[in-house]
Amino acid sequence: MSQLPIFISGLDLADLVVNSDLLELSCGAIKDLQTEASSDQQDSCSLSLRYKLDKKSKYTLIAFTTSTLSRKDLLQQGGDLVSSTTLMEMDLPVFDFLCTERNRSFSSAITLFKAHFKELSQLKTQIQDSKTGELLSTPLIVTGHSIGGSVASLFTLWLLDNIKQPLQKNQPPPKLPLCVTFGSPFIVNQGLQQAILECSNWNSCFLHVVCNKDLLPKTSIAHNDTTQSVSEDYKAFGTFILCSEKGCACVDDLEFVSRLLESSRRQASCESQEIDYYVEIVNDLKSKAIIRGNSQLDLSYVQPLKAGIILQLEAIGVEMTTQQQQEKEDNNNLISMLEEREKVLMAERVKNRDSKKNLNQIKIKMAQLEWYKKFCKKKEIGYYDCYKNQRCRSDRDVTRLKKFLTNYWRNLVESAQRKPQKEGAFIPAAWLYAGRNYRRMVEPLDIAEYYRENGNRDYQTHGRSRHYILLEQWQEEDDEKKLTSSPNNKKKEDVAGILTEDSCFWAKVEDALISCELLKAETSCPVEKQSAKENLDLFEQYAMEQINNYAVSPEIFLKQSSFVKWWKSFQGIIETSHDSPLSDFMKNERYLQYEKRSASFR
Repeated sequence: MSQLPIFISGLDLADLVVNSDLLELSCGAIKDLQTEASSDQQDSCSLSLRYKLDKKSKYTLIAFTTSTLSRKDLLQQGGDLVSSTTLMEMDLPVFDFLCTERNRSFSSAITLFKAHFKELSQLKTQIQDSKTGELLSTPLIVTGHSIGGSVASLFTLWLLDNIKQPLQKNQPPPKLPLCVTFGSPFIVNQGLQQAILECSNWNSCFLHVVCNKDLLPKTSIAHNDTTQSVSEDYKAFGTFILCSEKGCACVDDLEFVSRLLESSRRQASCESQEIDYYVEIVNDLKSKAIIRGNSQLDLSYVQPLKAGIILQLEAIGVEMTTQQQQEKEDNNNLISMLEEREKVLMAERVKNRDSKKNLNQIKIKMAQLEWYKKFCKKKEIGYYDCYKNQRCRSDRDVTRLKKFLTNYWRNLVESAQRKPQKEGAFIPAAWLYAGRNYRRMVEPLDIAEYYRENGNRDYQTHGRSRHYILLEQWQEEDDEKKLTSSPNNKKKEDVAGILTEDSCFWAKVEDALISCELLKAETSCPVEKQSAKENLDLFEQYAMEQINNYAVSPEIFLKQSSFVKWWKSFQGIIETSHDSPLSDFMKNERYLQYEKRSASFR
């Protein structure tokens, strides 16, 4: 019988860990550490952390465990979720990469991490290069049991944040740690879960083993008896191996991990399990497949999808042959939900296959805008003013192109914001380049729409979309890392085909036109006229700087462009004695040489 993607997308990871003895090694390291800790009476009555670094010839292993207090009492002693705001107030400078704008919280295990931060920092220096973030010993396994598993997960997140991605495409990807936990409670809320999931390489570094009779992992799932729903406070990430005496199943559909644990909790007698319990389970895993197909139910007349779900539920300890009516109803509801979820996942897989088609569509639509730009240039008007006037059918067709491209980039920026890295650091150079071209090509069209409405002004304050602001901010942060210099011959050579670098250039032109009208208007008060004059002085300086830096397209000098319209209006206002670099440039028609000058370099 075919197995289900809902349960087995992480099966490769589970098979690797089970068949390579990693689970046995991890369990053994934790058991040895707990044996050492039990002989030390100093920590027997406090919430303390123990860890051990073990470097072998073929691997390096770090094990974490806590004191021998009751595991359930440990969790209760830890308290509620710690918000990202509280975390920053704790002056713990290691998880700020996850604490961005959105509401994100850690479990109270973070307080244990904070208490041992100095020792953990020293541990980190033994296994990770402080400059490159490269792991000094690989493969690296980070493991822990119970609350120790929570600390192991936090420590692994810290390591992952410091691993730098390669700058060149031909460079091999960095080696990542693998975190294996046993009976560990959930440690993050939905906001932080989403941040980790946005970086798929991170999520694949975590494997959690949970047994159906272990109470501690389930105490972080607060069940509401009134609504029959699982609390939204704690969320899972990584891949889970859910075990019982009947077998085990690999689950990486995180939406249903909590529900599956809750179902096994209702039907099994649970208590906090020590590492010895997991040692027995792990030793038994190799004699079993990840899923067993020996159901006591007759599944011959059941559809394959439903039959597969039943087999998986039985493997993790959900009693499917129960005679109690309420449990039967609960099981049937769970099966129905899993069937619906599988249909959703199938639709998502189809959508993901279409994502490559979307990338091709982006390239095609940008090429169409390039064609439109050249078409408008032949009409001596430029694509900004042509689109603003909306006189041709092709102008209206561009609206559909703009909408498609904007939706794509707005969604991409929103997704990038959720990634668990420092601001801007997670944007690859190729995406920054593509985003810059999109912003320079498409934002002028949004500006044209904004000023098409009478009375609109100050686009940058009142009309600019946030995704443009972030794309520009990330580009500037990336530029700061590179050496900048004055305009070179290469830039002069390319000026004929460039897009104006400041995507808000036309908004500044429009506001300068409005300032000219205010100076001319008899109804303008002295304050308005003075403000308009100051704005025009600033714009004149700004425009000349852009020209000197070869940062504007020659299209701005086309006869019907808004910039030329502004210049003519400005000439009618300024005194004949007015002297400035821009005035000299325009009056002597040096702009005619602006594009021709580039031809001489070719």
